[in-house]
Amino acid sequence: MDTLEIIGANSKSTLFIGEKLENISAYLPSSQVVIITDARVRNLYQDRFPKGKIIEIGMGEEIKTLETVQHIFSELINMEADRGLFMVGIGGGIVCDVAGFAASTYQRGVRFAFAATTLLAQVDASVGGKNGVNFSGYKNMVGVFNQPEFVICDPEVLGTLADQDRGCGLGEVVKHAAIADDDLFGYLEENVADILELKPQAVHKIVYDSVVIKSGIVNRDEKERGERRKLNFGHTFGHAVEKVHKLPHGEAVSIGMMVAANLSMKKGYLKNAEIARLENLLTALKLPTRIAIDKESVMEAMRHDKKRENDTVHFVLLRRLGEAVVEPVPLSDLESAVDNMIG
Repeated sequence: MDTLEIIGANSKSTLFIGEKLENISAYLPSSQVVIITDARVRNLYQDRFPKGKIIEIGMGEEIKTLETVQHIFSELINMEADRGLFMVGIGGGIVCDVAGFAASTYQRGVRFAFAATTLLAQVDASVGGKNGVNFSGYKNMVGVFNQPEFVICDPEVLGTLADQDRGCGLGEVVKHAAIADDDLFGYLEENVADILELKPQAVHKIVYDSVVIKSGIVNRDEKERGERRKLNFGHTFGHAVEKVHKLPHGEAVSIGMMVAANLSMKKGYLKNAEIARLENLLTALKLPTRIAIDKESVMEAMRHDKKRENDTVHFVLLRRLGEAVVEPVPLSDLESAVDNMIG
């Protein structure tokens, strides 16, 4: 097991890479534990859950809403839960986002932690202290920055992932490599078969390296005022495609990374050979690199992106594979880049 730490403005978060889900009780108080999870995770792993009351929420991006948080609040009130409770989100990224937001706002905030059960949650969603829900179809429009006390990343639970869920996580792993670690990018290229099969050594490597990258960036910029924006590589266009075309997150981000890479080339940064390496890796990992889109709807969604300021967006470009830069990009430039990616 490896341990990493994120030092937030108001709290510290400890990340346990390789810890087992059944050992979670060792990190919890003895009373007032409330578990937030979904039906699938509960059916698979309830025998490994710690003792505590369970609140089950639905599944899918459509339940990541204020209505789901309201349901959690109602259940907590019915339990007569007070500010001494400890909330544990056990599940994927949606469970972690919703549980973290509910914990951060119930009675002005209670203690919470995560046990991440998907690759996406382990490499990204559970790490960094962003907690929130969607609103009117727009991603993560309502939320807070608040660090979980700890996160457990158990590689054994990834064995039950569907291919689509695996792809969601791999998209974020490629993102981390592309923005900050060319050695990790090379490892991904050379070990595609082991990664797709989720072999233990490969899983530990990509989860640990991804968390090292993300935790380091968050330690330097917790509230996303500068460097943390680099973690949005592929997400401006990706979130818009995800909203309009209902693609899985990792697939949408994969397409978004290609849009960003081509825009990086137009800005004089990336070379054609580097774009080809990115596209070949995404394809090898069974992720899409382009899509036929509803251009007007996608552009409208990008205009509502949280990173937009007037007619520009804080956009993440690549200077090279392994090095990112954030620059204001006019929406008109984005529209031109999108034109080149359609179909």
